[in-house]
This record gives sequence, structure tokens and C-alpha cells, in this order.
Amino acid sequence: MRPSIETEFAVQDLPATRGTWKLALFLALTALFAGVMLTGVSAWFLGAVALAGAGPAAFSFNFHVPAAFVRLFALTRTVAKYGERVVGHKAALLDQVRCRSALFSAMAASPTTRRAGWQLADQDRLSDFIDDVEDVDYARLRIGLPVKSLLAALGFLAVATLVLAPLAMLPILLMLAATAILAGRLLPRTRSLWGRVRAERRAAARQFGMALASSVPLRAERRWTEMLDAGFDRLAAAEAGRLSSRRDMAILDTAAGAFGPLAAACVLGTAWALGYRGEALLPAGLLAFAWLGLGETVQGVSRMLVARVKEEEARHGIREWTAGSQLSSGEPSSAPTAVATLELLRMPLVAPDGRLLGGTVHLDLQAGRPVVLAGPSGCGKTSLLKQVAGWLATPRGGQVLGDGVPLEPSARRRLFHLGLHDAAVMADTIRENLFAPDASDRECWDALEAVELDGRVREAGGLDAWLRQDVVSLGEAQRLNLARALLSPLSVILLDEPTEHLDRRQAARIMDRLIDSFSDRILIFSSHDNAMLHGDRRVQLVRLGDPHAPSAARGSPSSAPRRSR
Repeated sequence: MRPSIETEFAVQDLPATRGTWKLALFLALTALFAGVMLTGVSAWFLGAVALAGAGPAAFSFNFHVPAAFVRLFALTRTVAKYGERVVGHKAALLDQVRCRSALFSAMAASPTTRRAGWQLADQDRLSDFIDDVEDVDYARLRIGLPVKSLLAALGFLAVATLVLAPLAMLPILLMLAATAILAGRLLPRTRSLWGRVRAERRAAARQFGMALASSVPLRAERRWTEMLDAGFDRLAAAEAGRLSSRRDMAILDTAAGAFGPLAAACVLGTAWALGYRGEALLPAGLLAFAWLGLGETVQGVSRMLVARVKEEEARHGIREWTAGSQLSSGEPSSAPTAVATLELLRMPLVAPDGRLLGGTVHLDLQAGRPVVLAGPSGCGKTSLLKQVAGWLATPRGGQVLGDGVPLEPSARRRLFHLGLHDAAVMADTIRENLFAPDASDRECWDALEAVELDGRVREAGGLDAWLRQDVVSLGEAQRLNLARALLSPLSVILLDEPTEHLDRRQAARIMDRLIDSFSDRILIFSSHDNAMLHGDRRVQLVRLGDPHAPSAARGSPSSAPRRSR
């Protein structure tokens, strides 16, 4: 059983990266220790030289040893710092590869994306998901390692201060508490700001996506500029939120930046008050400047805070994106793998926005008896198919039974193939665009021949030829979508306007082949033009009526005369 995406993210330490993360933490601690000691020893060295230069001790003062320590700590900090970056980024990238591979492997094997044609994929959320993976992974570099290093250094210097100048710990603890309280007060506001920034950026991306996808009609309707302006307004709102967050972080940085100098002053002042003078003051000076060196790390608390908020938002986004998705094979073992009969009970007709159109549909379906949903545009045909397939929530009162057993949306997404009329074409090979990785070449060619697309594919170079959206017509894209349906092994086939963009004769030929091919499966499809199927004995015609005529019959089988074939 493939683990779900949320499970993948819950597993933080896998054998492949656990050792790498431990090495990164060791290097981070080494770099911080070397940096603190470099500042302290440098100050001690300067103080010792000044004291020795004031008397005869200057002739016997050995400056080689402290100078060697300065160089040692300087080199150690440089090597450890760059080593931590290299090792830490390597571990984070390995985790990213693992998480993204799990995501795309699940998507490739998932009927909810592959077999529905990708039309229902939420591209802006997918883009956010990729960014969220990075935020979750790099939280270790931005939060985990710095916090652990800072706590270790604080503990070490606190013990040293309690030994040399214990009274200095009181103001130091007060400053740490004040910084923590300020960070705690800013945290809710930062969460709110980043949530708003995320929402505005997503809305802007969606606005630009809609504008770019419909640039020609929008220009014709003189709404192109209006749509772009709306997107830029969203981006401006997002940037305003980011600016407000930066102002808050500047306040926190100011408070954190004062910690190091004030802590150093407290240690020196306490040592002076205790009567340390001359050489006796040098250990306290080393400790004071060690606190000063630690202050540089404390100044990074604002970055840690923002990284923490971004990680929380990322994890929430991942849970939201994967909720209800068919990203794993975790279906109950008792779930059916196929259905021979299908019953739609009291299925309300709704608009794409969920608005009730009035009327309900009740149908009993079985293999070998296709049903065509006929009616004008806007009567709810496509929305009904999406409800049946489990893509849209079924309004209250509606129910789908498979072999007499209620089917949840997750089970229907696994069992039903939904082919929408706006077929998506990926920039990939024709073989990959058929969404049938287990199909043989012969099966692929048979499907293409059935939809009269085999000649075009041979001209393009065969199944391994590269395909893009801009090199196929709407009719060719539609026939490619029908070939995907023919290659689907699922027991229920739902097709939305399968004859759209096809001329009448070609549509009749292809639909004849489709009905014959799906004689052992349940087939439902919608159509504006049902003239060519009106008298077909094999097809049950269901008229959904005109949404502007409340008294029109909806969901009732047609009693029109049928012609023999």
C-alpha cells in the first residue's frame, strides 16, 4: 500500500537523510561555538596586549598562543559554516526529491487526475504545493538548526556566567524574556499577514491565468485590461502584507540586536562591581564578548519566526490540497473494484457554482444500455456527470448506488472514468497523452483507429511523437479524449459532450464504435445534439429540459419512437 502524502511529510527522518541532518547539526554547533569563542578570545587578546604594554610584562608576554587561537577559531568557523550549508542543503534537497517524487508518483497512478484528463486539476494549488514542499523542508535549515544551536550556546554561556558573574544572569534573563514576549505578541499578527499574502497571491495567479487563457475573447470584449488590473491589485495587496510583516520584524530585530551589547555590558559591569581589575577582569571580558558574539545569532530570531509561520501555512496548505484526493491506494479492502448496475437516486440538477436548477434525476443503468443526457446548455448535464463521478459534492438527498450499495465519492472516483469535453493535451508524447501506461501498442493503435486519429498520429511520427496543445485542433483533441476513454479499464464511462467539435457524419461513426466497444460497461454521456441517436434502440434518451422553463420535465426517459438498426 502506497503511503499518503501526509504520511510522507510526517516521516521527517528517513535513513537516507538522518545521518546527513545529524552532520549538519554538528557543523552548525561547531560554527556557532567557534564564532562565539573567536569574538571572546579576540577581545581577551586585545585586553591582554593592552595590559602587558603598560609595564614590564610586555617583554615576557607571549602573543603567539592567543593569536594561534584566534586563527584556529576563525578557520573553524569558516569551514564549519560552509560545511553546514553544503550538508544541510543537501539533506533538504534529498527530502524535497523524496516528497515530490511521492506526490507525482501518486498523481500519475491516480484515477482522479490521470483518468479524468487533468481538466479538474487546480493548477494554482499545485504550484502552491510545490512551494509548500520547499517551505516544509527548508524549515529545518531556517528554524531547526539555528534554534538548537542557539539553545546550546545560551546554556553554555549561562553556566559560565553563573560561575564568573552570577548577578549578570538576572538582567540577561529579563532581556531574553522581553524578546520572547515581543516575538509571542508578533506571532499571531505575522500568521494573519502571511495568510492574507498567500490568499492574495493565489487569487492574483488565478486572475492572470484566466486572463492569459482567454486573451483573445477578453480583448474582443474590452475586458483584458480590467482583468489584468484586478490581478495587479491582488499582487499589490500581497506586497502590502509582506511590507507590514517586514516592519514588524524590524521591531523584533531592533530588540534582538540590543541583546548582545547589553548582555556584554551586564557581565563587565557585574565583574567590575565585584572588584575585578587588571588581569582579573580578562576572563570576564572574554565572557562578555562571547555574549556579544552570540547576539549576532539572536538577531536571526525574526527570520526564525517568519520561517515558522511559513512552515505552518505550508503544512496547512498540504493538508488542504491533499484532503479528499486520491493520492494513495488506501481504499478499504471491501470497496468494489467494478459495478454491473448503477442507480442514481434523487440527484438534484445544479449549476457549476452549486446553485440548484430545480428538478431531480432518477436513473437505473446497466451494462450494454447507454444513457444520453440531452438538453440545452446550462441545464446541468456536465455538473450531473461530475457529481456522479465524485468530483463535485452530491447535493443533499442525492445518492449513487453501485450494485445496490451506496458509493462514496472516493469510491466513485476510483471506479468511474470521466471524460470532459474540454480535453487537456500535455506537452508529452502521444503515448503518455493516452493516459494508459499499461496498454500495449496494438491497443493504443486500435483506440486511435476507432476515433479516426490513427492517420494523424502516423503522420506525426507514431506513439512516441511529441504532442502539444497548439498543434492539434479542437476536434483532434476531442478524439484523443475519446481514445483515452476506450483505453480505460473502468466499469463506468462518463463522457461530457463526446461529439462536440466533430462534424455530424464523423460523430455518428465514432459514437457507433464507442457504443459497441462499451457494450459490457455502463455508459452515460451528455449531448446538445441527440438527433443522430434519437432512434437508436441501444440508447436510452433522458431529457433534462430547459432551465428557463420551470415546468419542464427533467430526468424522464424519452418515449419517442425508435428505429430498428
